[in-house]
Amino acid sequence: MRPDGVAACAALVERGDPDRFRAAMAAPVPARAILFPLYAFNIEVSRAPWVTEETMIAEMRLQFWRDVAEEIGQGAAPRAHEVAAPLSEAVRPEDAPLLDRLVAARRWDIYRDAFEDAAHFEDYLDATGANLAWVAARALGAGPRAEQAVRDHAWAAALANFLRAVPELERRGRVPLVDGRPEAVRDLAQRGVERLAAARARRREVPKAAAPALYAGWQADSILRQAVAEPTRVAEGRLGMGEAASRFRLARVALTGRW
Repeated sequence: MRPDGVAACAALVERGDPDRFRAAMAAPVPARAILFPLYAFNIEVSRAPWVTEETMIAEMRLQFWRDVAEEIGQGAAPRAHEVAAPLSEAVRPEDAPLLDRLVAARRWDIYRDAFEDAAHFEDYLDATGANLAWVAARALGAGPRAEQAVRDHAWAAALANFLRAVPELERRGRVPLVDGRPEAVRDLAQRGVERLAAARARRREVPKAAAPALYAGWQADSILRQAVAEPTRVAEGRLGMGEAASRFRLARVALTGRW
């Protein structure tokens, strides 16, 4: 993989997703060549529904990335695009359906319809969060035995990120939660805590080389526990770790590899 391609992706991630940038920088250098293209792809996809009020244009932007995923699956020559080309070198053709599902799930972001039900919401987190982490883990050497642990951890991390985004989603006219009552929010966050615990109980199933795929969830446990203890913090936008605690937690994850 060309270093300039990875560098361009890293610069995009640094600007668009500082938390994932920090997580990737905490990973060994070889892992960054996988993580930065994937995280840059995720930025391009996640922001596509928000850069225009025209739904058709937003759909076209997402379709571009579905086409990129299809080309990766076919082993076609990569497009001359600062993210598409490095992405095609970072992942394998068999990862293409996972990437396609990630892009397709982002169609929810285009429209103002609420999630159909709890299953729809959970599938959204699985597609957008768990698929991204699982593709990264596979590219870093994880085998099938690691999938459940990776998905559980990444789903919980995606939930934590989503809960932090609730006030902004509401400001933009979306209906982010199937049930926004405090007790329902508490139960949802508790499920995330439980999936994190389940993932950590299976930590040994994830190869050490693949662990950086999960570093991006380093704040999830703290955020979810805040929502369990005080669910009104979600609507009030008061979820998150202090800078010192956040740095310490990420440093510990990087040093020990224990996500």
